Amino acid sequence: MTTLKLPQTLPPPTEDAERLKQAFDRLGTYEKAIIWILGHRNASQRRKIRDTYKQLYNESLVDHLYSELSGDFRDALKLNKKGVQHLKVIVEIACMTSPHHLMAVRQAYCSLFACSFEEDIASTIPQPLGKLLVGLVSSYRYDKEVVDKVLAESEASQLHEAFKTKQLDHDHVLRETFGSYKLKYGNHINQDIKSSGNGDLGSLLQLVIRCLESPEAHFAEVVRESIVGLGTDEESLTRVIVSQAEIDLMIVIYQYQLLYKSSLDDAVIDDTSGDYKDFMMTLLGARV
Repeated sequence: MTTLKLPQTLPPPTEDAERLKQAFDRLGTYEKAIIWILGHRNASQRRKIRDTYKQLYNESLVDHLYSELSGDFRDALKLNKKGVQHLKVIVEIACMTSPHHLMAVRQAYCSLFACSFEEDIASTIPQPLGKLLVGLVSSYRYDKEVVDKVLAESEASQLHEAFKTKQLDHDHVLRETFGSYKLKYGNHINQDIKSSGNGDLGSLLQLVIRCLESPEAHFAEVVRESIVGLGTDEESLTRVIVSQAEIDLMIVIYQYQLLYKSSLDDAVIDDTSGDYKDFMMTLLGARV
């Protein structure tokens, strides 16, 4: 369920591009116009505006946004911690988007950087973390309803053996079947991962399971982690709101309320400010 509110009558991309150009050319960039236009368009529509802007003015809209704006608002429009945390984005792309979207990301990555997504992961992320991530991003994930129960039970047995022998980097761990595992051994798979004590690999496996089992709850947790404590992790907050605004952000909002007994909207209002706050709230469906 989306929170993104599109205009009833959508202006052509030429008109949006012209209005953005006017906002840039004013004495002092007119941020409210930028928020109104880009905050009420989906990704496909923004892409058309970007392409039209380039055709009309022979300038990059993204570069113009970057040069005219500042701080968190600029980064939100453009869209590296240590440990497992900085790998969240890769896991989310691999486990929480459709197989077709993952394929498109891999193609775009190769086009942009003249190197495959898998090659960069394998060469920059230490083993066995890299091995797990390469397996996630290179497989074409089955996303239909029909399940092979015999295969599920077989994989559950292989997982259990891997946890007993503390060999979490075994190839079969790349194919989890959580329901059969709990039925067969009485524990949720996360419990046995924790007891096997495999540090970063165990943490990464738990993240994969969370993203596959309950993606909306995962995003609610990311939002919560981004705003608790001193300062705000704007990168993580932006990632959740921008990426989910036209997909299932309404369910993320519901999960946040369920988990933390408080409003996600209120959390964003309390922890952000200025144009960045206005843009985030626009994507959350609020009037600003």
